[in-house]
Amino acid sequence: MTIAEVSKKFGLSQDTLRYYERIGLVPSIGRSKSGIRDYSEEDCRWIEFIKCMRNAGLPIEVLIEYVTLFQKGDETIAARKELLTEQRKLLAEKMDEMKKTLERLDYKIESYERLVVEIEKELKK
Repeated sequence: MTIAEVSKKFGLSQDTLRYYERIGLVPSIGRSKSGIRDYSEEDCRWIEFIKCMRNAGLPIEVLIEYVTLFQKGDETIAARKELLTEQRKLLAEKMDEMKKTLERLDYKIESYERLVVEIEKELKK
């Protein structure tokens, strides 16, 4: 697949895809005879993984560390699992904080809705 096709498929800019390649988040992308990037299915799986992890809030540095460990082979399986486990823990904590914030917002919105009802009652008198 060309970079334009991959960009469209994953909703990432071509600059972002080039950046991911430059910093080592995506292993080197193959090139066609004319020098155009030619993304394989494996490349696309990496991009999908990275996009998912970034959407979840994982820092670029953590993803670089994960990819570096992955490239070192099976002897890093435990380290990769530990890294992902720690990121999961942080994400769960963040989700708990977000849930509390959402509940607070709901409460505030309900307070305003009650206020509006009271004001409307007063206007009808």
